[in-house]
Amino acid sequence: MTTQTTTETQAPATPKAPKALSYATLGGAVLSFASTFLAWTWTAEFPGNLTVDGYPGGLQLLTLTGALLTAVLVLGGLGIPGLRWATPGGKYASVRFMALATFATTWFTVIAIAVELGGLVNLEPGAWLAAVATALTVAVSFALPREAEPTGTSGWATFAALFKAPAPGRAKELPGWAEILLIAVAFGIGLLAFTYGIGTEGAEDFIGFLLLIGFGVAALNKSGLSRRLTGLTVKHKNVTVTAAFVSAFAFPFTQTSDAYTSVGTNILIFATVALGLNIVVGLAGLLDLGYVAFLGVGAYTAALVSGSPNSPFDVHVPFWAAVLLGALASLIFGVIIGAPTLRLHGDYLAIVTLGFGEIFRIGMQNLDGTSGPDITNGPNGIPNIPDLEMFGFNFGESHTVLGVELGRFSNYYLLMLLVTIVVVLVFRRSDQSRIGRAWVAIREDETAARAMGINAFRLKLLAFALGAALAGLAGTVQAHVTYTVTPKQYEFVATLPPNSAFLLAAVILGGMGTVSGPLIGAALLYLIPAKLQFMADYQLLLFGIALVLLMRFRPEGLVADRRKQLEFKETGQLDTPKGDTGLSKAGV
Repeated sequence: MTTQTTTETQAPATPKAPKALSYATLGGAVLSFASTFLAWTWTAEFPGNLTVDGYPGGLQLLTLTGALLTAVLVLGGLGIPGLRWATPGGKYASVRFMALATFATTWFTVIAIAVELGGLVNLEPGAWLAAVATALTVAVSFALPREAEPTGTSGWATFAALFKAPAPGRAKELPGWAEILLIAVAFGIGLLAFTYGIGTEGAEDFIGFLLLIGFGVAALNKSGLSRRLTGLTVKHKNVTVTAAFVSAFAFPFTQTSDAYTSVGTNILIFATVALGLNIVVGLAGLLDLGYVAFLGVGAYTAALVSGSPNSPFDVHVPFWAAVLLGALASLIFGVIIGAPTLRLHGDYLAIVTLGFGEIFRIGMQNLDGTSGPDITNGPNGIPNIPDLEMFGFNFGESHTVLGVELGRFSNYYLLMLLVTIVVVLVFRRSDQSRIGRAWVAIREDETAARAMGINAFRLKLLAFALGAALAGLAGTVQAHVTYTVTPKQYEFVATLPPNSAFLLAAVILGGMGTVSGPLIGAALLYLIPAKLQFMADYQLLLFGIALVLLMRFRPEGLVADRRKQLEFKETGQLDTPKGDTGLSKAGV
């Protein structure tokens, strides 16, 4: 009798309650999905045309996407054949985050409609249904049981254990072609998301997009899909790099307006300069607060020798010569500035480089023929820089490529993409070389590096000069894209990136020492101010709050290599498996 009682007491609980809650969450997601096919408001004054029944538009598309992904994650957690791949790391945490993503986007839309149009009376039945359905979905999803977490371990440790010992049927290794296809699909989805973000009509659409992406990325991490994808990118490094640049190449062919491509072009310029700074800060550990000056040196050099009628020099050299001259001029300035200052460390070096950045800007402003020689036209800069023309191809004219008409900014986008590829190759080769390892040793402990025989000063000067040359390379293209080069473009904190403060933030935000980190950081820091211009007066305040939150919750950056994770986290909290440095090692 005693044995029987003990057995009954230890019998596992039936999974009926979690299943019922899962089905209830699924029902809420279906209702949220259906609500997007009903009108949310009666007037087209709100962006996105939310007045049509049977045809989702604007922010409704975001709610539709969130509801669909919530349903997929719920079905994966229920073990539906063909969808179990969606939750390799846990059944419920990812559902909660995706339900939150749908709820946040939907309720933001409902509140925005009421505020902008003057009250709740402007909401149609579809909006009420969406608000109620998403709220119920979130409430039910939070009632789902939390996955067991051993005492004294982090949530990631629990997840890692789940991933290493998955349920039957989940550990089957995919064939090579399927893994490559998954990588291609992932980058295709990334291109689609980026294209949608750039093409959003108003600030409301973009804020809803950010809410969905933010919670969606968290759901992706909780589900285990990001870890699985990271493993595939490490396994297929060359395929990953190729897929990344094919996706980037396809971007201008997806745009209907050259205005959106101009944003992509400026993001590439910003990202390329940030990668150059990543050599100085991320690899060598040199805090440079005046790095944007090297971009200005390259831009001014190209402006002076590219045939501008406002240039004091009657010179018009080919573009390849202007590129070499711009990179060489920046390199020389890097050596001149670095030689006497790189014996300084930490805050002292930062102050000196900040001073150099300001000296460059003020110097260009004073070379106006009054305060100094007439070279740069002072604060008016050098305007009327002609468009590039190479091999009979004029970058300022529209051209039809593969049946798609590409405008001026699309041409410069593709050119800038080639420059980015060059900079990425230089960064990867440097990082994986003996010099790169010496830079890392200097960054981690310069005294120990010197004791091991490393010539720290020479290698730091090399990093400074190489980073300066890469910035000058990007500056030569920027001069032709913007038509005009002025000193105001190279302030420490300008209205829009690139500037020294935002360049440094892009490297830290994205992840120092990685390739994809500065690219992602630069894209976010350029796109968000460009889309949310109504917040221009509060830009620096919001930027500061974002940095404080980042340093608190993700000090290693959005994309961090294993070394940074070991520095900022305990062993059980690492975001990558042992020996895996994630996308940074894959080169994207």
